Amino acid sequence: MSRTTRLSSSLVRAAAVTGIAALTLTACGSGSGSGSGSSSAGSGDIKVGLITKTETNPFFVKMKEGAEKAAKADGVKLMTAAGKFDGDNAGQVTAIENMVAAGVKGILITPSDSKAIVPAIAKARAKGVLVIALDTPTEPQSAVDALFATDNLKAGELIGEYAKATMKGKSAKIATLDLAPGVSVGVQRHNGFLKGFGATDKDVACAQDTGGDQAKGQTAMENCLQKEPGINVVYTINEPAALGAYTALKAKGREKDVLIVSVDGGCTGTQAVKDGKIAATSQQYPLKMAAEGVKAVVTYAKDGKKASGYTDTGVTLITDKAQDGVTSKDTAYGLENCWG
Repeated sequence: MSRTTRLSSSLVRAAAVTGIAALTLTACGSGSGSGSGSSSAGSGDIKVGLITKTETNPFFVKMKEGAEKAAKADGVKLMTAAGKFDGDNAGQVTAIENMVAAGVKGILITPSDSKAIVPAIAKARAKGVLVIALDTPTEPQSAVDALFATDNLKAGELIGEYAKATMKGKSAKIATLDLAPGVSVGVQRHNGFLKGFGATDKDVACAQDTGGDQAKGQTAMENCLQKEPGINVVYTINEPAALGAYTALKAKGREKDVLIVSVDGGCTGTQAVKDGKIAATSQQYPLKMAAEGVKAVVTYAKDGKKASGYTDTGVTLITDKAQDGVTSKDTAYGLENCWG
């Protein structure tokens, strides 16, 4: 996810001045620009920025919806931007510069490159802009004022505990279909799964990276089955990878005797749990991340109080085959709270 495309320095400077960016930058809200008559800024004067990795991923679409709803409720103006692709760091840098120039009080961002974005964030914060990371932490996490995100380690632990309970003492041959090397979200979910299962990387029969992509998930599962035909537990970084694994297993007639667990809680993935393709998933809540982020910026604009540290926006294990000792909710709840 660290792939970037570089804009020329002249284009970046021009974009910051003119507001013409390599990203789509839009503004919406009920702010009229007139003050409320008090010494502090009225809600209509407050501008909040939201920068996501892409505009097409259902997770970020739902995040934008959450921010729009919160901005409307608070009567503030929301400016939004998104990368052209997952990994478009240069685009996110340009978006930050444009939003700062436009006078936002705070920026909510899901970093495409957790390290490369830090200098741009530092410049924004130096100008008094509150910066909150959503979903994906920066490296270091202290580069932003606050982080609102899923506890990805816990998300992994939940499905690890569930898989362990479901196996009921049977010998497990584990395949892990991961994200990509060094990406914090993927590392945390992977490590959480192993912790919940009571295993280590030495117990993994096959590990493959998928980039969270369904087609790559299918290829990865095919490779693992070739390497170790007896695999009976599959951990996947997300539900697209899980559905890819399911396709590969079904082609071998193994879809009913291999346990697949995942993370995300999107509507397609939750439906796959209901349909029996995935045994369980850990559901996260992008709408809540964005809504709480907008409220934090509004509080900062009105009272000068900055959000800080890490806020856990929650995770729930979703399955229709509950196991003793593992807290979960069924797919009816999951489908009511899913995204995408």
